[in-house]
Amino acid sequence: MIIDQYWWLFAIPGLILGFYAQIKLKSTYGRYSRVATQSGITGAEAAREILDRAGLTAMPVNEVAGHLTDHYDPTKKALFLSSEVYHGNSLASVGVAAHEAGHALQHQAAYAPMKLRMALVPITGIASQAWLWITVLGMILGGPFLVKFIGIAVGIFAVITLFQIVTLPVEFDASRRAREHLLKMGLISGQESAGVRRVLSAAAMTYVAAMVSSVLQLLHLIMIARGSDRD
Repeated sequence: MIIDQYWWLFAIPGLILGFYAQIKLKSTYGRYSRVATQSGITGAEAAREILDRAGLTAMPVNEVAGHLTDHYDPTKKALFLSSEVYHGNSLASVGVAAHEAGHALQHQAAYAPMKLRMALVPITGIASQAWLWITVLGMILGGPFLVKFIGIAVGIFAVITLFQIVTLPVEFDASRRAREHLLKMGLISGQESAGVRRVLSAAAMTYVAAMVSSVLQLLHLIMIARGSDRD
């Protein structure tokens, strides 16, 4: 983030929302990690059943270290669940595991937003490192270089913002698929569905916060670029 007299106008809302999202996730996940499923099914078992029902019987469900390190790797076509989710039989564990299985189902169905997100991953990784250095270099060189380099930084950061925007439908759709399959397959009851929904909604809020922060940061860069162009 480039700091100037307007920095707080763009940074503070995103920081507050991000802080709230993390507190909400920690609180909600903690609450429902203490509520066992009526069926006693674990996260790993729930993910395995969802994948098998979809015909993805060869897709591995692996255990990984860390807290909330759960993810689906489209390059390896494999699910990775943290130990507490893999072995846990709580509503939180089953909800998170089913969410990651939802991403596998998106990949299988060639879900358009996920395909776009996957295509953006390599360039976003580069852009995340490049935009700040280009902006700083432009400020150091000053003059006409500042306008040119800030303009380039805006274009690069726009890619990062697009990635954050595209991530939202991917995450919300994976959560929808998770709840739908858990209920349809009888892995959770209708009463338990509310708890799973709260956990997944709290997790989704972190992505909303990241998107809002990214949009505000892009607007800040555009304002700097326009101001530099007038100087």
